[in-house]
Amino acid sequence: MNQPRITEICSIKKEAENIFSIAFDDPRDIKPGQFYMIWIPGVDEIPMSVSSITDTTKMITFRILGDATKALASLHTYDKIGIRGPYGNGFTIAGKSLLFVGGGTGVAMLAPAVEEALRKKIKTTVIIGTKTESEIFFDQRLHQQGAHVLITTDDGSRGIKGFASDLAKDILEKEQFDGVLTCGPEIMMKKLLTVCDHLNFQASLERYMKCAVGICGQCCIGEGMRVCVEGPVFDKQSLKKFFDFGIYTRDASGKKIKF
Repeated sequence: MNQPRITEICSIKKEAENIFSIAFDDPRDIKPGQFYMIWIPGVDEIPMSVSSITDTTKMITFRILGDATKALASLHTYDKIGIRGPYGNGFTIAGKSLLFVGGGTGVAMLAPAVEEALRKKIKTTVIIGTKTESEIFFDQRLHQQGAHVLITTDDGSRGIKGFASDLAKDILEKEQFDGVLTCGPEIMMKKLLTVCDHLNFQASLERYMKCAVGICGQCCIGEGMRVCVEGPVFDKQSLKKFFDFGIYTRDASGKKIKF
């Protein structure tokens, strides 16, 4: 599993401004929330959470941010990439009513979890928060499958003007949920954690990764917890112990970067 397996791209689609999805052949099982290491030949290898799951194909969704994602977005159907994984622990999906909160591209990795919740007949509400309307994606996909989808934008160009965490706080004061599952900026997720003390809470973290198998320690958070092995999904009890959660991350050299 730690050697890249060469696979063929089935499709590539532009989802929103600078955001693309690539589907590829992979018949192996993967849980919502788990991730692959994607090898782009001659460029780099980067972690990507799964954004769609079928028996024969899997999909990743990403924003163009650097050389690797730019190269990925330039690929075509039938081109080859390497995949390692799946890695990590994934979400636990249980209860009668769940609230999902995705900030930015965070909704990409939440989407398979939302769909699993719907298959389990769980009442499902999804908040998608972006800076502006042109960055919104997966809203129709999740709505058509039965989720109650709410939109927030920082500039008010669509949905409710404001932050996803603020809307989540308002909803949690009015409605009953068994749990909150979230992915997005750590500052947003830390804010959510403060209003979910009475709920099951799971957050997927994104940290700089190199090996993805727990050897390099690059993605550690708190007192040596490895996001690639013990995460990327952590529960409320673990998150409360992480002194750096929502405070700072580390770059490729290990230097602290404040949020």
